[in-house]
Amino acid sequence: MTARRPFGLPTADELSQYNIWDSYFLPLQGPDDRRFANDMARSIPTIDKAAIKRLCVFLHVGLGTADRATETRLRGDPAAILAPLKKWPDRLLGMMRLNPMDVRGSLDALNRWMRDGPMVGVYFASSKQASLPCNHRNFDPLVKRIDELGGVIIQHTWFKTGGKDSAGESTPSELAELAKRFPDIRFVCAHAGGEWEKGIRAIRACPNILAETSGFDATAGFIEMAVRELGADRVVFGSHLPSRSLGTELSKVLSADISRADRMKIFGGNLRQLLDPILSRKN
Repeated sequence: MTARRPFGLPTADELSQYNIWDSYFLPLQGPDDRRFANDMARSIPTIDKAAIKRLCVFLHVGLGTADRATETRLRGDPAAILAPLKKWPDRLLGMMRLNPMDVRGSLDALNRWMRDGPMVGVYFASSKQASLPCNHRNFDPLVKRIDELGGVIIQHTWFKTGGKDSAGESTPSELAELAKRFPDIRFVCAHAGGEWEKGIRAIRACPNILAETSGFDATAGFIEMAVRELGADRVVFGSHLPSRSLGTELSKVLSADISRADRMKIFGGNLRQLLDPILSRKN
């Protein structure tokens, strides 16, 4: 086990040894550049403090996944979609948001922004705009095309005590249904379903699903259960910056009773392995 201080996070120099890559970075886009720029200004000092090397950022591409003003801007100025990736090329990895209600438009966007552009994966949100759960058959042609292009697939998931807030929300159980249709394609289950004990059990029998760590309050035993039930190769770190606490998200992994080798996999090794095919092609 790695020795740790009794209080506080390790230094940036100590954290840099983990070569952290973040699978879940969430600055917000808006009808102009100010919202994203403000979120980046808030986040960069934190990113530097954590010595995070690369971050997967979820970008709208004009498919009806954002508010009306943002959609109008992106459709009228496609260069705005790539602006963050051009401004922070050594930090950000572009994950495009697709809309399963618009299969044709999403397939066209994959060709434009992933095949012919810099995007390296897809983030399917649970949202009112994209009001289909991930086990819907509309996802099938999108998943196939993403796989052909070598992209990474991250699916937002959550279990809610009172049931879904909208039809477009997805649970780990629904992601498991999708993953069983595509056993050779790997998926990331964002937030491990929120209610992580139930989420881990829902995806346990699907070796092609990895659990992502962010988005819920830190509780003892989460990472240990994930490693025990899924294996360390099936867990990826996410910060959920700037809306979540750096200390909370890092400490889930740092304080877990796991080996340093497992910690290295979770903090970046597994995500780099997922991204290697498409990054190798684009480089």
